[in-house]
Amino acid sequence: MSETDTAVQTNTVSEAGTVAEAAGATDPRAGRTAADLDAAAAPAAADSSAAEPSADLPSLEDLEEAMRDVVDPELGINVVDLGLVYDIRVDADRVATVDMTLTSAACPLTDVIEAQARTALTEGGMCSDLKINWVWMPPWGPDKINEDGREQLRALGFTV
Repeated sequence: MSETDTAVQTNTVSEAGTVAEAAGATDPRAGRTAADLDAAAAPAAADSSAAEPSADLPSLEDLEEAMRDVVDPELGINVVDLGLVYDIRVDADRVATVDMTLTSAACPLTDVIEAQARTALTEGGMCSDLKINWVWMPPWGPDKINEDGREQLRALGFTV
């Protein structure tokens, strides 16, 4: 669960009073002593460490390297070096979420880029699925291109 989801869930629960009340159920704490409630909460607190990244989830470096196989069809340069990828994260179900943009919001090749990204991240089993959030703020500009991308553009005859 993301930090945003947790914040939303917490707000919902605090407005209703308890998780059980928020779900429309009776309060499961009724008739229990403080010691009982503390003992019942201890395993739940231990489970809350699930927010730490799992050792078997791919690292950010591995995800970025895989995304280097995704090539902008118009420029022939990968989307990472072009600075089109703003964020990559993987949830506990191994679903990758990529926040990325395009050089133009009117790009007709989003399906091509999305298919390449899905193949790059799921084909080797790194991720089970892919969700792309097309982000338009902040807008992409040449300042987002990394040095490798600049070298590739120069080799193609662009001045950057």
